[in-house]
Amino acid sequence: MSPMDVAVIGATGAVGREVCTQLIERQILPTTSRLQLVGRAGGRSGPAVHGLRADLLDAYDEIAPMIDVALNPTEVVADVIVVTAGATAPAHPGASSDRDALARDNARVFASYAEALACHGSGREVVIMVTNPVELGVATFARALDRHQVIGMGAWLDTLRLRREIAQSMGMRRHRISGFVAGQHGSGVVPLWSSVRVVGLDVPERVAAVRRTRGPRTLATFSREIAEAQDWLGHAATSDIGLAFEKVEELPPDVRMVVRAWMTHQSGAKTAVGTANATVELVETLMDGREIVVAGQVGLDGEVSLGDGPVRGVLGVPVVLGPEGWSSVLLDGLAPDEEDLLLESHRHISALCAPYLEEVGHD
Repeated sequence: MSPMDVAVIGATGAVGREVCTQLIERQILPTTSRLQLVGRAGGRSGPAVHGLRADLLDAYDEIAPMIDVALNPTEVVADVIVVTAGATAPAHPGASSDRDALARDNARVFASYAEALACHGSGREVVIMVTNPVELGVATFARALDRHQVIGMGAWLDTLRLRREIAQSMGMRRHRISGFVAGQHGSGVVPLWSSVRVVGLDVPERVAAVRRTRGPRTLATFSREIAEAQDWLGHAATSDIGLAFEKVEELPPDVRMVVRAWMTHQSGAKTAVGTANATVELVETLMDGREIVVAGQVGLDGEVSLGDGPVRGVLGVPVVLGPEGWSSVLLDGLAPDEEDLLLESHRHISALCAPYLEEVGHD
């Protein structure tokens, strides 16, 4: 394949900066590719993208791609566009990660770039949505572009987190675990235990290992377990954050997947490195030229059926991802508790997105 160009919208934010750094440091972008740093004219990111360009070249001149700057949505030009711009959840003890508040703050950001790409883009761009609510971002861009060219990275980040937690419980490294997370990024995730596989174990061994790791629980109690853990760990974090993190280790692996990330925000840190890593893995997949199964938030139009009918709208699911975007959805053989929770997650996403999509449609 010929070299592909990447644009990072919101390049000077915590996640955007880390995405740019990893793209260069891991040499995902060859020197013949172009990395476009996108900021906002009149905002703090306007001057900062020029400084970031200089800093990246100082650090990585020997391996850096061509780097340029854009300050207007109409100037964004690339094969792969990573969206990290917008408001983020606060990172401090007691902070709320209210998805509705983020939707109010970021809906117009999403719309402005989606409309610009629809009018001025090539029509072949693949968009990776990082900014939360990732589902609203995907829905907004999928209305303006081909929906198969828009994918949210939230389900892939959650998938990597679940694989790590399962591996930790089994005394292994993450590369030996496969399996996916679906649903809504954040506390609305749906761990697909039925998809978990372990390299080196035959079917009976794997079934037994997964059963031991998961325990006798079902997803019927999953949302309540998360809420209860966040409640008591939130109180513990205000007095001893180290002890609170130790208590996270006592939780089941799928609950740890959600609560550990939440605790990271409560600690005052952010999840920029992990988020960027998941994003860069998707960029690398798009540039690789092959089709690979990942998980992501995508705009569905009947490819999945839950409950009484087909799903239309955004949902996190395992998909086949290739250079031109996502194609097939791989969501066969769900357990009943997985299907029930996934349907509930879809309803939450629809309720979150509907007011903003209606508003955009009436402008």
